[in-house]
Amino acid sequence: MKVSDNTAISMPMRNLISIVITVAIGVWGYFGIVERVTRLETSDTLMEADLLKKADQTPKNLEIFMLIEELFKQTDKQQEALDKNIHTQIKLDHLEEQLTKALKDIEKLKDKVRQNGNSHSSNNVSG
Repeated sequence: MKVSDNTAISMPMRNLISIVITVAIGVWGYFGIVERVTRLETSDTLMEADLLKKADQTPKNLEIFMLIEELFKQTDKQQEALDKNIHTQIKLDHLEEQLTKALKDIEKLKDKVRQNGNSHSSNNVSG
């Protein structure tokens, strides 16, 4: 098979749209997480610089630990949401396969009914 700029690819629009939407959501989620991590790292770096300047560091350390704990909670929630989205996509793919098989089976049954109907009508005409 030769691939060129004139090569045609046939794909249902719903598949193309679902691929584009899935990629867009993935990219949006990734950049959202990267942005959040960058903000937290910047905040942590600034806080650490402040802590090193001051002798009394105990309250600031506690604040850092609380921020880290909150970050872990948010990350866990985001991971749960991501896992749910992955499982949903797997279920959708499975349902699409089942629907495609059912449509093929329906077409086969229609063809058999037509063939049986034609053979009965030709027997009635000749008989």
